Amino acid sequence: MNKQQNPNPGPAKKSFPASFLSVLLHPVFMPLLSCLLLYYTMPGSFAGVQPKVLSGWLGMILINTIMFPVLLMLLLKGLGFIKSIYLREAKERVIPLIGTMVFYFWPYLVAKNVDAPEAARMLLLGNFWGIVAVFMITIFFKISMHTAGAGSLLGFTIVLCILSASIALPALLVALLATALTGWARYRLGAHSAKELWLGYAIGIAAQLGAYLYLS
Repeated sequence: MNKQQNPNPGPAKKSFPASFLSVLLHPVFMPLLSCLLLYYTMPGSFAGVQPKVLSGWLGMILINTIMFPVLLMLLLKGLGFIKSIYLREAKERVIPLIGTMVFYFWPYLVAKNVDAPEAARMLLLGNFWGIVAVFMITIFFKISMHTAGAGSLLGFTIVLCILSASIALPALLVALLATALTGWARYRLGAHSAKELWLGYAIGIAAQLGAYLYLS
């Protein structure tokens, strides 16, 4: 059997709730969502940061983690390098992931050079490490990028709980719900096997915890 294929998919059924959640909780939204979570959960981390600078950071993250990856996929689809923007086959994901690694590295490099809040640097480094890990594994077999993104959100929320347990605990409950709904949606649509979903979770969580341990 071709190892690029998905041998044990979930029950492939049409489901509007699952499709809607797959779009709403798409991995391209997770870095910006995590950054907003940091801002509203621990606003003290940004004490002394001018509003224009903060807006610039958020804008950079939006451009590099949402706009550029989406534009890259549309360009690759238009040029015929990929069959679908949904990237259902593992081999279709290689080029988009390489581009996304570059897009994800830039915000971390900027945050590091301008001495951004420590938690923000942890988040951006974790995002970069996560996409690198997804790329390396995708060379060999398909995993869920959705659950990797959700795992990154959950992993970063765990980091926030470590940094400030009393403040971040409600956010942890929201992250757990989003993570569970992401996995349910992808399995309900038959996009991944249970193994691929759990591996995505593990990568996302491990990347954020690894970034925390590295920078703390």
